[in-house]
Amino acid sequence: MTSNRGGQRYLPFAFTEHGVLQLANVLRSTRARKMSIRIIEVFIRMREMLATHKDLLLKFEQFETKLVDHDDKIMLILEYIKQFEKAKQQELEQKNRPKIGFKKPKK
Repeated sequence: MTSNRGGQRYLPFAFTEHGVLQLANVLRSTRARKMSIRIIEVFIRMREMLATHKDLLLKFEQFETKLVDHDDKIMLILEYIKQFEKAKQQELEQKNRPKIGFKKPKK
């Protein structure tokens, strides 16, 4: 990555295909040119593979989005079930609590 002021802050980790082409123009040996051409061919093949499988990548992203949405809905359903269980438990406790007030004496 380069800085805004010009110059390079650190060395690049990899060449782009354009960088390899520039390198091939600078280097004069036959072997360097052959290797540069081979690297450019690999770049082209990688780009073709990515373009071919782009539809699969989009499908995976859509699937992931659906899963996240489904996870949220499942968590909401579980929360509702917990609230329902809590309400049932409170109702049961209310029903089983001891009655207060006047009690008729047993005869």
